[in-house]
Amino acid sequence: MSTLKQFKRRAFTHPGVREAYAESANEFAFLDEVLRARAEAGLTQAEVAARIGTTQSAVARMESAEAKHSPSIATLQKYAKALGYRVQVRLVKERRSPSR
Repeated sequence: MSTLKQFKRRAFTHPGVREAYAESANEFAFLDEVLRARAEAGLTQAEVAARIGTTQSAVARMESAEAKHSPSIATLQKYAKALGYRVQVRLVKERRSPSR
C-alpha cells in the first residue's frame, strides 16, 4: 500500500478531516480539469499568459490551490478561451439542506 493511502487512512480517523477533505474535493477536481485542459492544448503558463494579456506568475497563481488567488469568472473565461474551451458554471443541489 502506498504511503499516501496510509496517510489518508490515518488522517480520516481524526474528527473533521474527512469533512474538510470532502469540502476541498470539488476545488481540486476543478484545478485538475484546468491543468488537464492546458496540457491538452500543449501550452505553457507563459504562452497562456501572453494570450490573455497577463503574466506567467498570474497564471501560476490561478492554477494553484490557494484560496486567496481565486480568479474571477471573467478571468476564467479568458483562460478557457485561450485554450479553446469555454467556462460553464452551474449550481448543484446539496444532498443535505443548508442550515437556516
